[in-house]
Amino acid sequence: MIWPCGLLLALSGCTGPFSSLDPKGPAAAEVALLWWWMFGFFTLVLLAVVLLWHYAIKRRPQQNDTPHSSGWIIWGGLALPSVSIVLLLVVGVPVGQRMMPLPDEDALQIEVTGHQWYWQVVYPEHGLELTDELHIPVNTPVHLHLTSADVIHSFWVPRLGVKLDMLPGRTNVLRLEASAAGVYRGQCAEYCGLGHAHMQFTVTALEQADFADWIQQQPSSLQPTQRQAQERTSDE
Repeated sequence: MIWPCGLLLALSGCTGPFSSLDPKGPAAAEVALLWWWMFGFFTLVLLAVVLLWHYAIKRRPQQNDTPHSSGWIIWGGLALPSVSIVLLLVVGVPVGQRMMPLPDEDALQIEVTGHQWYWQVVYPEHGLELTDELHIPVNTPVHLHLTSADVIHSFWVPRLGVKLDMLPGRTNVLRLEASAAGVYRGQCAEYCGLGHAHMQFTVTALEQADFADWIQQQPSSLQPTQRQAQERTSDE
């Protein structure tokens, strides 16, 4: 009963708002699929090693046995790691290539600046500014231009894509896309000070028609002040 209970307990972490194994975007889905393949492959490797170890412990040596350590070194110490790394590169490099923010005229451009401890979100094409929330259309690539106003932050929406650091004085671009409408939670993934645990945000993915309506309903400009954001952080 111990093993089934342990397995169920481990699988309970495969879902939830911060689970990268419950993807709702193309990039997150490819990362999750790659992770499951790696998990399966290295589970087989671990099982084989355990079985060999068990065999070596239980086996009784014979008087005429001669050591053949060179074969174990070549196949177990050189061949197996080399094949594993090559397979990982063959599968992983194309996945990483497809997640790169290549030039795309149809991509929505959003600027995100990390502050201690809130997120400033600007839609330059629409003159909108939000705090701690993003709205994006479904099945549409979004290029997030990420930077920091103070220390190193890290932008991460586990169910939609990979994480990317936000560095002061530098802009990194992250490609994000949602395949289903919904509200997805994000978190700063780099310790950035006392308010780090509360530095969360939401990404609301809307159908394209609903997103167009949402844009039309917004004022021409939203300018939340830094003082208001700091007061909200102090209240938390």
